[in-house]
Amino acid sequence: MLDPSSSEEESDELLEEERRDLLVAAGGGSPRSLPPPPRDPRGREAGAARAASPSPSVLSEGREEQERLQREEREKRLRLQLYVFIARCIAHPFNAKQPTDMARRQQKLNKQQLQILKERFQAFLNGETQIVADEAFCNAVRSYYEVFLKSDRVARMVHSGGCSANDFRDVFKKNIEKRVRSLPEIDGLSKETVLSSWLAKYDAIYRGEEDFCKQPNRMALSAVSELILSKEQLYEMFQQILGIKKLEHQLIYNACQLDNGDEQAAQIRRELDGTTTIGRTNGKERKFPKFVTREMENMYIESWRSSVNLLMANLESLPVSKGGPEFKLQKLKRSQNSAFLDIGDENEVQLSKSDVVLSFTIEIVIMEVQGLKSVAPNRIVYCTMEVEGGEKLQTDQAEASRPQWGTQGDFTTTHPRPIVKVKLFTESTGVLALEDKELGRVVLYPTSNSPKSPDLHKMIVPKNSQDSDLKIKLAVRMDKPPHMKHCGYLYALGQKVWKRWKKRYFVLVQVSQYTFAMCSYREKKSEPQELMQLEGYTVDYTAPHTGLQGGRMFFNAVKEGDTVIFASDDEQDRILWVQAMYRATGQSYKPIPASQAQKINPKGGNVNADTTPLYTDRGQKHGMDEFISANPCKFDHASLFRLLQRQTLDHRLNDSYSCLGWFSPGQVFVLDEYCARYGVRGCHRHLCYLNELIEHSENGSVIDPTLLHYSFAFCASHVHGNRPDGIGTVSVEEKERFEEIKDRLSSLLENQISHFRYCFPFGRPEGALKATLSLLERVLMKDIATPIPAEEVKKVVRKCLEKAALVNYTRLTEYAKIEATAEKDSETMNQATPAKKLEEVLHLAELCIEVLQQNEEHHSEAFAWWPELLAEHAEKFLSLYSVDMDSALEAQPQDSWDSFPLFQLLNNALRNDTFLCNGKFHKHLQEIFVPMVVRYIDLMESSIAQSIHRGLEQESWQPVKSITNSLPNVALPKVPSLPLNLPQIPSFTTPTWMTSLYDSTNGSATSEDLFWKLDALQMFVFDLHWPEPEFAHHLEQRLKLMATDMIEACVKRTRIAFEIKLQKTNKSTDLRIPSSLCTMFNVLVDAKKQTAKLCILDAGQEFASQWQQYHSKIDDLIEETVKEIISLLVSKVVSVLEGVLSKLSRYDEGTFFSSLVSFTVKAAAKYVDVPKPGMDLADTYIMFVRQNQDILREKVNEEMYIEKLFDQWYSSSMKVICMWLADRLDLQLHIYQLKTLIKIVKKTYRDFRLQGVLEGTLNSKTYDTVHSRLTVEEATVSVTDAGGLQGITMKDSDEEEG
Repeated sequence: MLDPSSSEEESDELLEEERRDLLVAAGGGSPRSLPPPPRDPRGREAGAARAASPSPSVLSEGREEQERLQREEREKRLRLQLYVFIARCIAHPFNAKQPTDMARRQQKLNKQQLQILKERFQAFLNGETQIVADEAFCNAVRSYYEVFLKSDRVARMVHSGGCSANDFRDVFKKNIEKRVRSLPEIDGLSKETVLSSWLAKYDAIYRGEEDFCKQPNRMALSAVSELILSKEQLYEMFQQILGIKKLEHQLIYNACQLDNGDEQAAQIRRELDGTTTIGRTNGKERKFPKFVTREMENMYIESWRSSVNLLMANLESLPVSKGGPEFKLQKLKRSQNSAFLDIGDENEVQLSKSDVVLSFTIEIVIMEVQGLKSVAPNRIVYCTMEVEGGEKLQTDQAEASRPQWGTQGDFTTTHPRPIVKVKLFTESTGVLALEDKELGRVVLYPTSNSPKSPDLHKMIVPKNSQDSDLKIKLAVRMDKPPHMKHCGYLYALGQKVWKRWKKRYFVLVQVSQYTFAMCSYREKKSEPQELMQLEGYTVDYTAPHTGLQGGRMFFNAVKEGDTVIFASDDEQDRILWVQAMYRATGQSYKPIPASQAQKINPKGGNVNADTTPLYTDRGQKHGMDEFISANPCKFDHASLFRLLQRQTLDHRLNDSYSCLGWFSPGQVFVLDEYCARYGVRGCHRHLCYLNELIEHSENGSVIDPTLLHYSFAFCASHVHGNRPDGIGTVSVEEKERFEEIKDRLSSLLENQISHFRYCFPFGRPEGALKATLSLLERVLMKDIATPIPAEEVKKVVRKCLEKAALVNYTRLTEYAKIEATAEKDSETMNQATPAKKLEEVLHLAELCIEVLQQNEEHHSEAFAWWPELLAEHAEKFLSLYSVDMDSALEAQPQDSWDSFPLFQLLNNALRNDTFLCNGKFHKHLQEIFVPMVVRYIDLMESSIAQSIHRGLEQESWQPVKSITNSLPNVALPKVPSLPLNLPQIPSFTTPTWMTSLYDSTNGSATSEDLFWKLDALQMFVFDLHWPEPEFAHHLEQRLKLMATDMIEACVKRTRIAFEIKLQKTNKSTDLRIPSSLCTMFNVLVDAKKQTAKLCILDAGQEFASQWQQYHSKIDDLIEETVKEIISLLVSKVVSVLEGVLSKLSRYDEGTFFSSLVSFTVKAAAKYVDVPKPGMDLADTYIMFVRQNQDILREKVNEEMYIEKLFDQWYSSSMKVICMWLADRLDLQLHIYQLKTLIKIVKKTYRDFRLQGVLEGTLNSKTYDTVHSRLTVEEATVSVTDAGGLQGITMKDSDEEEG
């Protein structure tokens, strides 16, 4: 068993050692490197037990565990000490205020909320919500979901804590603004309305059904907690930051008397006094940090003096109510002009009696009077009240039977010892009475310590009054002014004041935050009789003085050259006076009553203990006393603040706000107050802040570069002598740390710019990349005044963007799984089919284009100063892609055209970019595809030429209808004579000229195939949108020439085929124009139409005049060919008419056949009904004309050519008839000839008129001649043989048979 006394002794030693652990010398190290822990008194037994263990590992583990526990204990004690300082800053701030102009931070999203958000948007896209939306909004949401929400970069941003719901909404808003701007205008619906509607729907999807009502409450709470915090909220916040338990906070709160403003102000004065003392000592001993120059030592003294004076001025500026404003100014002026190195008080300003005048409010409440017997019950009584020297007030009137009032009178006085008089009167009934009769009075002498509750007071009555036991119940309440800290009766004896030992009424008055006076007052006096200024005095308890009579409990106030002895009548009053004077003097020594000192430290010694009456529990006081009584001036507050700021930043980054490293207003307030109160240099504060921010940023947290810029600019200005905080001294340590942090910050910024796509995904946080570039320029500056040349900044940014290109492409290929990471994957990649490689590189091209578009959309504004650098970055990025692209294209078989979509994809993206169009990669792309395009066109030209040759040789000239429905997907035919696979044109949209052919009879299969191939080939080359103008013009010119040549060949071959086919037809009325001839006719019609599209260059291009001449040749050729085939066809049908007329020639007058037929018919007509041969022949011919007209009208597509054909047919027919009649001018027509010709002419006239032949053509001179001749012949016959015409006449009549 250990001796109890030795146990307590070791316990005290242990406390003292732990106390020394907490005290860090002014030039000591960081709290992270704490001194080794004290040895545990029980360690000997534990060590002996472990020594017996045979296992060294157990011994090592036990030692490590013990060291860990001791380290945790030291850190816990350090946090407790730090919390004491923080609690005092919160309880009584006098330097800082909570800022109200800080940016409001948004609630940040976490992983779970991001997953819920994805599920909500997926549910909307699946139609599982009740939100009604159109297709355009659904497409916008789908794009937002696929591109943004599912992005791994967004997931990383959420994980880093730098993403809020507002960021998500802003990204969606920017996306839909682009989409809505591209939509067509709708009458009555503005695009702003559409945007508002879409955002409202987005908010509905974002909130979800279950959070619809909860969200507003949560937002209101967050808004309050992010703004101004109460003291209780600040206490709670820093309990969480420093890991302080609620019980520990309560103990510290009570022991430090944090709710007592006087105690806190006194603590500040003690701290400033200690700071002044240390300043004097360091000034004498020249103990300074190592500065950059020796001249800064004197500047350091001045800056320390200025900081202390500023603290004093801030403390002086706190309101202390009435009392000497002139003196306050004098005191402030003196404190600012005096140096803390000066010793002596020759400059001290003495208080005058008028500086300590007080003002009191007295409330007198009269309740009732008891024992009133001398007045009749129905008489009227009332009371008056007055404070001597002031006005007099009166109560209401009452009957003597019930003298009760409850009336309150309010008075003000400047007398600390006023006299209050209350009198009772009754109204006089006599006629000659001038004054009411006084029934009694009471005189009171209240003080601020007097009881405030109502009490009965015996009244003084006139002589011979019957009311010997007259009493009045009243209450007198005298307030205590804020600057009167204590009052009461004391005995006093001094050398300069109160030179006689006697009892006086004393008041402790606070004139300003630094000036207190002990004043003695007499009754009815406003100014003190005597006063003593407490500055420089030290108060303490003393033993009784045997030579002084009066007073039992003694204490004194001592100063160089003066001692004042005080005594009170009881111990509690003495303790209260000593505590009040201890706060007023600002002394560092804390007086302890002898009885308490004996209880706390029975062995004696210099122990500072708390004298708070509430703390009588020995365990509580023993646990917290060392932290409370610790002298703040002996701590290294720079190291403590580094710990505090680190813990606060960790707490801030882990709370529910997307703070980006910014402290909350409450945290800024406490840190500002701590730095000002405990002298933490601004440069040190910001250097520590920068170090922590850089460390968090390197570990993946999102830190606002504007915040980094602010702290860096502060440190740079300080180090380079710009003195932002008024401190002109720069220590060697600060400069070295600044250079180190500057290098780290430069590396961090360059790394962030190199990873800008991942550090600032989708331009979030907004403006962060631009701020990062601005900060980089500031960091690269040599000093604060000399700007860095723009070329140097540009050089660094260019280097970063070159790295960014490699980073972006590497991650993109990992995402697309193009580059293999293992040897097995490489072998698989090498064994992949060319088609698979092309598919993968095409997919990679789409991703690359998307990356470039996102860079342009989200990051181009940040690089607006150097747009060419972003273009260089894109070229570098594409050059990396070109390696994979070239590899995939080299693997493709010869004459494979599947890679053209890759060119179209890349070219369409590049040609619209100002910087990338015809850039390095774009030209490389063209160089690869130029031979392929030329080869493709060469093969297509050969293929088309051979298809024309072979096709027209084997052409059946049957009209085709169905081919137009499948032409866009029909592969080009194989040509057996070519020893290679012909190129197959990719699927395109149906050519525009085909739409008019869907419901009509077209040309032949060969011609339709030709026109489709030429159009598809030109559309294909056009869709390439070749960026180089000269080659593009060359391609277009070549294709137009090719089309011209091909169409010319087709026309010529069709003309030959038409003539051959026409020659094979007979010349009788049985002739029906074959559909093949109509098809050939249509081929020429189509050729005419297609030349306008396939063979014409733009008028503004080169060689336009020469080309126009060349194109006119093909037009002329088609026109001549059409004319020729019309002439051939007309000649054919006219030859039929000639055959009919040749048959009629047998009936010419004077021929043997004519006489024979006439005789035979006349003889036979007597016995039978003889048929009419002329009518059969006419009917047959008319049927021939009508049916061929219908065939041509139905199967030939061009109306204009049909009209020309019918015009020529009609004119030629009339000519032939006219010539036939002219040959028979001298002959009379046979009756049968006349009838046949009349019917043919009339029906021909009528049929061609119905087919649209114009009147001018119909009624030509030839027709008039024929009409006149037939009319004359008809008249002749009517004379000789009227019945022979059988009603056939040239007169206009519709009564004949059709």
